[in-house]
This record gives sequence, structure tokens and C-alpha cells, in this order.
Amino acid sequence: MIGYLKGKIISKKPTEVLIDVGGVGYLVNISLTTFDKIPEKGNETEIFTYLHVKENEFSLYGFAEQEEKNVFELLISVSGIGPKLAISVLSGISSAELIEAIRNQDLIKLKSIHGIGKKTAERLILELKDKIGGVVEANLETSRETYSVKADAVAALVSLGFTQKKAETLVNQIANEIAEIDLENLIKEALKRANG
Repeated sequence: MIGYLKGKIISKKPTEVLIDVGGVGYLVNISLTTFDKIPEKGNETEIFTYLHVKENEFSLYGFAEQEEKNVFELLISVSGIGPKLAISVLSGISSAELIEAIRNQDLIKLKSIHGIGKKTAERLILELKDKIGGVVEANLETSRETYSVKADAVAALVSLGFTQKKAETLVNQIANEIAEIDLENLIKEALKRANG
């Protein structure tokens, strides 16, 4: 199973991205949300992936954030929703809005998403309203961990002579560009950019 890719963007379209990982080009299907979050062609990127296997066909789906991947996996667990429709759904609504609509059993909001009719919207609510809580909890936990790592990185940079504002700006900028946030990488990248 390919769960994560890190490499250079060779080409980028609203529906797909081609990533060179060690000389191998991976064509990854993406949502508009991910398209907006990943860097431009020629830059390095990190992306969470889901490998869909169907008879003779292997398709990779990619996500700028783990949260979007979690919601995608929930969507395809619903009968009648395949990966293409799930990506289409995530192109029309953010993960957070979709979770909220399912939790509130908001049929009107769900039906407004391209590709989702009344029956599919009802099925989404019926099959996911109990599962969605786990995703929300996991996302909150991830947000808390990210916040803590970012705060530690800012503190470390301030102790190295950066102003609070400069340290916060650098850390937030870097955190938005990389998928796997850890303290060492944040500090190293901030120092590299400040000296570059």
C-alpha cells in the first residue's frame, strides 16, 4: 500500500498531479482543495495517498492533509460512492463542512454538492453519522499536536535571536507547505530560509 509520497511536482492540474519520487513518476488524482494547498510545478511536495485497486486498474488518490484522506476513506465506505465521486465531493465542500453537514443531518447542504442526490445524501447521513465522531476526535488531536510542535518551534527560534513575529510567520508558512510536521524539520527549514 502506498500511503505517502514525497517528491518534485512535474505537472499539476485541478484534478491530478504528477510527482517524481526518486525518478519514478506517480500520477495522483486530487481534489480542488488539495490542488490549492500543494505548491506549484517544480517544487517539492508531500502528499498522503490512498491506493485504489479494481481488477486490472490501480489508481492513486492524494491529499494535502490527513484529515481529507480520513474523510475520503469514510466516503468510499458508503455503498454507491466510489473514489471518483468521493474526490468530486471533496472538491465541492471542505472536509470540515462535510463532517458538519453529516453530523447535523443537513440534507439540503449535502444535496447541493455536485454528484450527490437525495438518496445518496440520505445514505451518507445514515451510514456515517455514527462514524464521523471518530474522525472529528482524531482531527482535534492532530490539531493539538501540530499546535504544540509549532509553539515549540517558535520558542526555539526566538531563543536563537528571531523576533516572535518573524518566528511565527516562518513556522506557519513552513507548516502549511509540509505534510509531516515535526520540531526538527520546522526549525531546520526556518533557519535555512532565514539564511537563504
